[in-house]
Amino acid sequence: MDKLKNEDAAALTAGAAMWSSVAVPYAGIPSFTMSDGPMGIASGKVDERDIARLSPCATALGASWDCDLVRRIGALVGQEAVERNVDAVLAPNINLARSPLAGRAFEYFSEDPVLVGVLGACWIKGLQSTGTASVAKHLVCNDSETDRDSVDVQVDERTLREIYLLPFEFAADAGCAGMLAAYNRVNGDYCAEQHHVLTEVVKGDWDYRGAIMSDWFGTHSTAPTLNAGLDLEMPGPFRFLGPKAAEAVAAGEVLQARVDDAARRVAGLAKRATGAKTSFYDDAAARELLVEAAAAGFVLLKNDGGILPLDPSTVQSVAIIGPNAAAPCFQGGTFAKISVRPDLPTPEETVRARYGEHCEVLFAPGVDPAPRLPFMTVEPARDIGDGASAGMTLEYFASDDFSGEPMTRETRDTNSLVWFTGMHDQADFATGGSIRATGIYRAQKDGEHSFHLGATGKARMLVDGKEVVATTAIPAGDTMGVLKSGDSEFAPLVLSHGQQVEVVVEFPFEAARVHGLWYGIREPGSASELLRAAEDVAAKADAVFLFVGETSDSSVESKDRPDTQIAAEQATLIDRVCAANARTVVIANIGHAYDASWEDRAAAHIAAWYPGEGFANAIAAVLAGDREPGGRMPVSIAQSEADYPAFALKPGAEGKLAYSEGIQVGYRGILAAGKSARHTLGAGAGYTSFSWDDARAENDGVSVRIENTGTRTGSEIVQVYRDGQETALLGFAKVTLATGAAERVTVRLPARRFACWSKAGWQLPTGHCKVRVARTAEDAGLAVQVDPQALPDGL
Repeated sequence: MDKLKNEDAAALTAGAAMWSSVAVPYAGIPSFTMSDGPMGIASGKVDERDIARLSPCATALGASWDCDLVRRIGALVGQEAVERNVDAVLAPNINLARSPLAGRAFEYFSEDPVLVGVLGACWIKGLQSTGTASVAKHLVCNDSETDRDSVDVQVDERTLREIYLLPFEFAADAGCAGMLAAYNRVNGDYCAEQHHVLTEVVKGDWDYRGAIMSDWFGTHSTAPTLNAGLDLEMPGPFRFLGPKAAEAVAAGEVLQARVDDAARRVAGLAKRATGAKTSFYDDAAARELLVEAAAAGFVLLKNDGGILPLDPSTVQSVAIIGPNAAAPCFQGGTFAKISVRPDLPTPEETVRARYGEHCEVLFAPGVDPAPRLPFMTVEPARDIGDGASAGMTLEYFASDDFSGEPMTRETRDTNSLVWFTGMHDQADFATGGSIRATGIYRAQKDGEHSFHLGATGKARMLVDGKEVVATTAIPAGDTMGVLKSGDSEFAPLVLSHGQQVEVVVEFPFEAARVHGLWYGIREPGSASELLRAAEDVAAKADAVFLFVGETSDSSVESKDRPDTQIAAEQATLIDRVCAANARTVVIANIGHAYDASWEDRAAAHIAAWYPGEGFANAIAAVLAGDREPGGRMPVSIAQSEADYPAFALKPGAEGKLAYSEGIQVGYRGILAAGKSARHTLGAGAGYTSFSWDDARAENDGVSVRIENTGTRTGSEIVQVYRDGQETALLGFAKVTLATGAAERVTVRLPARRFACWSKAGWQLPTGHCKVRVARTAEDAGLAVQVDPQALPDGL
């Protein structure tokens, strides 16, 4: 830093390109490359075409309550970054599932700040053990998506410190290399200009030495941003910082010392992110870890008569029903979406393989698996030498009228594509161009087919050279709004079984930050026919595995949900299938808290979340009893939507969103209102039973003796709650025991877990406090008296 010229210190405060920082070679400061996360490596030097491993969503990891497992998943994502020459990952997401409607709720570990903080810190340590830097996001109160670029969160200081900043304090304590400032405003100021949060709390009270960067295009000013404490504007090239920081210093608006501090922090992040790298997993170990993690997050919420596990040798027939059996939802629809291997198995395939050797296996989808945007099964229009046998041939043109030779070609076996500015090596989306996608479709049925097309601009679809559907032009700069709506135009076309047609999509685009293109073909077949076939299959089987849930466009970035209900046609499917067969197990492939009132009609209910690429192998093993469903609820499912203490997410007057529930978020607010949840924090069971006794205080927390009294090896999660001013989770520990084994389990409780924020700072209660050692937030548990003043320091 002593060698650094003032203009180069200023340059370091802005990115160099979309996913990279500025280098200053003479001062030994390298550029570092970033990627989005947290479920894998989504972008950076790679783009969305590149295959990466897909880990369970944060909610599924939160459901595991397993610190070691989450650390290992973080290490796997870090290894993926190392293999792709990515130096820093924008992850984990340690915002809170304040409302079940939040569009990115699946990216949040929990509704509880301690569970989020502890597991987020474990993920960070795992990722950074590979030499990859973690940039924790989004600082702070970016807990919903509606108007996220402008919403002004109104939150009191106690709630801010105890609930929403606490996970970031855990991240700082874990040594995360960076933090990402959110788009929204907090108490009037944009997060990138929030001096109280960035400077007074994070850099001051926490003595955080890492760099704080903006979310992409999340800056609005020069001097206010620098003076608030932001260190790095992303992406590059600069908009408000960089050379403009030097101008602000010259104008007397910003101190040179502030620019030097920002440069020092960015240089430190660069040095740390580009240091020595380590890998831990070979391919087999990585695949096994992802199956283990998926099963560890499955939560068994109902199991009447012990229908699960269902030994394949004990039944003559099973039915696999539901849209998510053959078309599972592995992940949500954020801009950090991972491109997964095309050969990932489906639950229908793995359950069929596990049970098929012993009994008859029947299958029926029941409802359309893609109600918004249908699938599009096509073959490439031409052989471009990539060996691909499925998908559309994409051609990228520098011109906006498809003239000249394509700059590049590729095959994409997906019907939903997103491109960011500068993301594709050949097509410069900052200046415009055109894309042509071509494929061969063969009709599987006679009748009317519906051809769908959507785009962030004016596009058209041709079938055998004739235009059948087109999208309309949009106002300049509104691509983000069109993209998040995901709406499509469609037109009917009658085809005969076996008929082959050429489908061409043409998309000339103008300069924009992001572009998207999506298309599909809905085949003939009425909803009533699908439903009737599912009922018939259910009635013939000894038991039913009914897979319901979402598609990847159900939970999306930049858009919240209207309610917690599953799709109406799926609710009808559950009713009809359960009426046809009382031995129905419902597997809910949903990434957030959802209405589960339908479970009263089912024999069993598993919350599967978005379990990543290990989903199919994990669920087959869990249903058959080869593995246990190891999860417990990381969020509450209320009895009704009215019971959620924070629900509606639309800002009110002047764009303000009041966090009026204060610290009573999630299970806390439900209990404070004198109500009980349908499934509270920590709820769930495995395939064995445990006895608890002899709970007592220890020097560093509390302990309890746990014995496995069942017939299978299984895991139990010990949770410790306080019930003073309000109920709050203080700590937890997970233990796995063989049949008949017993162990004393200790839950560490640092003194800070008992403290409340006041104008005088963090205040510990005096004297002894009663805590509950319990299975859930609503379990009476075992009472223990502890003295917070005698407990160890730290988080």
